[in-house]
Amino acid sequence: MINPVVLRNLQSRLDGLSVLTGRMTAWLCFLMMALTCLVVLLRYAFSINMTAIQESIVYLHGMVFMIGIAWTLKDQGHVRVDIFYHRFGKRRRALIDLFGTLLFLLPFSIFVFWTSLDYVSFSWSMKESSSEPGGLPGVYLLKTLIPVMAFLLIAQGVSELLQQVLNLLPSDRKS
Repeated sequence: MINPVVLRNLQSRLDGLSVLTGRMTAWLCFLMMALTCLVVLLRYAFSINMTAIQESIVYLHGMVFMIGIAWTLKDQGHVRVDIFYHRFGKRRRALIDLFGTLLFLLPFSIFVFWTSLDYVSFSWSMKESSSEPGGLPGVYLLKTLIPVMAFLLIAQGVSELLQQVLNLLPSDRKS
């Protein structure tokens, strides 16, 4: 038999991982905004162009996206094109979400994780850095976030699956 308490506990821990990583990356948005203002100020007020600062904004944007994606999924923040979904009952929505997670989210995330490993490994082997003069080193560190992103999506996908299973259990068993 399925123990809802165990499922809720595991789901809560997985959700906690998404919330933790999401909150950590949320602060990067403020840093990104400050650096963008600095770039504009330096460029237009002082005619100074600093490639490293501009690249750091791009790095931060990538970090926010890749690390924050699971938190966005947890909070149902991704775009959902639903013509009929909102009219369905809780059980039918749970089935749609369950199959969507099993058929699309998890296979895609596993594919991204698996295929990114060689790509990231190669980048690490040559300690890849920016090709721009004055650019930032450590492109390999940013590329490392690709499998991290996939792992976080897999973890949150499992949490979503657990939630849908709990939603499909008879209501007298939920507690």
